[in-house]
Amino acid sequence: MTRIVFMGTPEFAVPILQALVENYNVVAVYTRIDKPSGRGKQVVVSPVKHFALQHNLPLEQPRSLRNGSEQHRLREYNPDVVIVAAYGLLLPKAILETPARGCINTHASLLPRLRGASPIPYAILAGDSEAGVTLMQMDEGLDTGDILTARSIPIAPEDTTETLTQKLSKLGAELVLDTLPAYLEGKIIPKPQDHSQATMTRLVAKEDGQIKWDKSATYIERMVRAYQPWPTAYTYLPSPSGGRGAGGEGLLKILHASVLERNAPEIPGTVLQIGKDIGVATGKGILLIHKVQLAGKREMTAGEFARGQREFVGSHLE
Repeated sequence: MTRIVFMGTPEFAVPILQALVENYNVVAVYTRIDKPSGRGKQVVVSPVKHFALQHNLPLEQPRSLRNGSEQHRLREYNPDVVIVAAYGLLLPKAILETPARGCINTHASLLPRLRGASPIPYAILAGDSEAGVTLMQMDEGLDTGDILTARSIPIAPEDTTETLTQKLSKLGAELVLDTLPAYLEGKIIPKPQDHSQATMTRLVAKEDGQIKWDKSATYIERMVRAYQPWPTAYTYLPSPSGGRGAGGEGLLKILHASVLERNAPEIPGTVLQIGKDIGVATGKGILLIHKVQLAGKREMTAGEFARGQREFVGSHLE
């Protein structure tokens, strides 16, 4: 029976691992080391580790795959193929050459577009009409290997990174199961990527979520969706002292918004009352905000927030 080693870390990877466990012999699971998260810096295990522990799968969490002992450890598992899905570590040549049938990466974009760490939020930010999953034979580059197959789905107008990740992880699981039998039998001829068409992404940082109101309402609305669930798109309420609280006071998350294709004479960042709606003037158009959350508080509609913050309408957001 085909021996598979799986390497992955976030929620995106779990449905792919589950599909493999249900249909193949997964002899080991590799995931990133546990890391502290949140204000309390509590150590959090990855979704892939959680799944592996639930299913009593052999688990490995190396800090790096570049040292000889870790490379020897992988050889001991004697994998026929390694399946990778958002693992987070680059695989050196010695690892790539260990499995008889090589290493396959399940990448959440239509390569060569959107290589790198954050293809899903970048697809939403770019206003792409479709997203997809590519199965790629890995080489030493970053998502540069030959393509085995790819499949696309439309990006819905309401899709966030969270909802699109769920859709693409399910698509990735289906694509792996549909493709793996023919690949293992040598019936798929990998096709080189057109590197001239490549675009790159990077890890999303918290500061990426801060809204610049001179951008267009269309772009800011994409930010709201692209940065859900993290870091969320956010702005700052004006402070009487002219500063921001050390604990994040005044940070206002915009959780749901839409675009009003109408320019406002007010300067970008000005909060407007538009009928029953609350809007913000932008560099082009008006952003209607529907759901917000003040740091440390519960989610609420923008109307509720405005009723509780009497000076909100007419103020200028940073």
